Amino acid sequence: MIDPLPELSTEQSDPRYSQIDRLPTERIARLMNQADAAVPAAVAVVIPAISAAIDAIATRMGAGGRLLYVGAGTSGRLAVLDASECPPTFGTDPELVQGVIAGGPDALTRSVEGAEDDGEAGAAAMAGLEVGALDSVVGVSASGHAPFVLGALSEATRRGALTVGLSCNDGAPLSAAAEHAIEVVVGPEVVTGSTRLKAGTAQKLVLNMISTISMVRLGRTYGNKMIEMSAMNNKLAGRALRMVMDITGADHDTAEKALASAGGHAKTAVVMIRHGLDAEGARALLESHGERLSDTLSG
Repeated sequence: MIDPLPELSTEQSDPRYSQIDRLPTERIARLMNQADAAVPAAVAVVIPAISAAIDAIATRMGAGGRLLYVGAGTSGRLAVLDASECPPTFGTDPELVQGVIAGGPDALTRSVEGAEDDGEAGAAAMAGLEVGALDSVVGVSASGHAPFVLGALSEATRRGALTVGLSCNDGAPLSAAAEHAIEVVVGPEVVTGSTRLKAGTAQKLVLNMISTISMVRLGRTYGNKMIEMSAMNNKLAGRALRMVMDITGADHDTAEKALASAGGHAKTAVVMIRHGLDAEGARALLESHGERLSDTLSG
């Protein structure tokens, strides 16, 4: 089969790394570290495009829409990872932010490389999720050519969803298929074509921004605090306790009792203490202020 993508920057061979198999371990590690250091700068170039996409996503999510990531291979695994972190970090319903990977769940732990070539499967995945006009679909593909992702974005567009294309090459078909194009051009990899390296790091950085800033825009933080988190283990219980004490100025025992009454939900505990309410009253007050803690405390 003829390689259809030889011209892509992510597929080029960098002569600086042509002899890495003959170098000592520390030298290879330093070369990789130097290569990785260029990634944040490449992301910085496209921050305006990232910001515009995030604002559009947050607007639709604020109206009740979902955020759906679609990718194949490494890109798909990063997409699923970012989505899976939203419930524990921001207290979201697992359905609100979802990751879709070509090849399905099996592709998370073992390579199902051929799955990325199935554009019809990408479209079917969007149909299966009943993507609609309030949803935002972010296609993630280092090459920007993955048929599974392109098929998904085409179907999402047909259904009226917002579409974003995240790739690591200039002029990618994914950019043309999306309403918002984000192209983080990181160049050739240390190991030629291994886009789990710089391209994967770039994608992770951008996905971090998309999910985190969207949640900030939706009021799911208070300042820089994960106010929506629930204390589901000892580490999180300690974090929630410190958070409640810091925001309210309450002592340890008061904060601990409020958290217990709130079922470990830090935001509810804060409102209980600040407004002298029980858990039910605090939840009702939060709901009346759109679940935004800053508005609830100042109102």
